[in-house]
This record gives sequence, structure tokens and C-alpha cells, in this order.
Amino acid sequence: MELQPVLDIGGLLVSSFVVHAGLAIATLLALNPLLAKVRARRVVWNLPLAEFGILIGLIGLYTILL
Repeated sequence: MELQPVLDIGGLLVSSFVVHAGLAIATLLALNPLLAKVRARRVVWNLPLAEFGILIGLIGLYTILL
């Protein structure tokens, strides 16, 4: 599979990194209720920092896979 640096979405050229970041944000939003159900706030000292780390990991994962 060839990495495309720019995607054409309806005539609008969008960087593939922006698409990967959007997918990561959508995944993180979908994971938030699951993290609340497991009571991750109780275990994590700095929740925004943990969410940012998960976001960066998801962006990297989507960049590698897509």
C-alpha cells in the first residue's frame, strides 16, 4: 500500500495526517464512556495527560495502518 500525502475529499485537498488525527479523536471520544465505566479516573493521576498520550498513540497507529 502506498502512502498518500494528500487526500482529495470532494475537491478539497486534505493532508493525510489531518484525517488520521480526526480518526484518532473520534476513537478517543468513543473510548471515553468505556474509560469512565472502568473508572480510569481513579487510577490515573493526570487524566488530560493520559488522554493526550492515548491520542498520540492512536494517531501513530492510524498512520502506520492506513
